[in-house]
Amino acid sequence: MKFKNDTELASGNRFLKPFIGFFEEISRLTVFTFRFFKTAVKPPYEYNELIKQCYSIGYKSFPLVAITGFIMGLVLTIQSRPTLAEFGAESWLPAMVSVSMIREIGPVITALIFAGKAGSGIGAELASMKVTEQIDAMEVSGMNPFKYIVVTRIMAATIMLPILVVGADSISLYGGYVGVNLKSDVSFHLFFSQVFDKLNFMDVFPAFIKTIFFGFAIGLIGCYKGYNSSKGTEGVGESANYSVVYASLSVFIIDMMAVQITSLFM
Repeated sequence: MKFKNDTELASGNRFLKPFIGFFEEISRLTVFTFRFFKTAVKPPYEYNELIKQCYSIGYKSFPLVAITGFIMGLVLTIQSRPTLAEFGAESWLPAMVSVSMIREIGPVITALIFAGKAGSGIGAELASMKVTEQIDAMEVSGMNPFKYIVVTRIMAATIMLPILVVGADSISLYGGYVGVNLKSDVSFHLFFSQVFDKLNFMDVFPAFIKTIFFGFAIGLIGCYKGYNSSKGTEGVGESANYSVVYASLSVFIIDMMAVQITSLFM
C-alpha cells in the first residue's frame, strides 16, 4: 500500500495503532496466562499465602455481596409483582425470582461487585509493589514473586467467587421472601418449596461453573495489570481502573458464551 504523502501515512498509523495495541495486549495476556498455569503446578505451593488471600479477597467481600444480594432479591420481587398480578400469575413469583436470580442475575451482579472490590484491589496492590520495587527485591532474595504474588491471588479469586455467589443467591432468595410478604402472607416453608420445586440441575450447575471462570478472569486481569504496571505512582491508579473495566467486560463476554453453550443442552 502506497501513501501519497506524510499526512496520509500518519493518518494510517493513527487508524491502525489502536488495533495493533489491542492485539499486542491480548498476546501479552495470553503469555501471562500460560505462565500462570506453568507456575501453578510446580511445587512448592504457597498454602499460607493462598489462605490469606482467600480471607482478604473473599471473606472481606462477603458483607458487600450479602447486602447487594438481599437488595436484588427484594427489589426484583417488588418490581415483578404488579406485572404478574395483571395476568393472575402472582403465585409464580417465587419461581420467577429463584430462576432469574440463580441462573443469571446473581452470578453476574456478584461478579461485577467482586471485580469492583477485589479486582481493583489486586491491581492497585500489585502495581504499588511494582512501583516500590518490592517485586524486584523478592527476585533478588531468591523468591519467586510470580508464584507468591500472582498465582495465590488468581487461585483465591477463582475459589472464592463461586462461594460468594452461592451466599449471594441464598440471601437474595430470602430477600425475595421478604418482598413477597410485604403485601401478602406467605409462609417460609411454602415460599421455599415453590422455589426449589421449579429449580432443576440445568439452572444451578451451569450458573455455578461460569462463576469459576468469572473468578479466574477477574483475578487474572487484576494481577496482569498490576504486575505489568509502569509510569510510577500514576500507574497504580491506571492499573486499578483498567482492572475493573477489563474484568467487568470479561464477565459479560464469558456470560454471553456460557449462555450460548448452555442453550445447546436445553
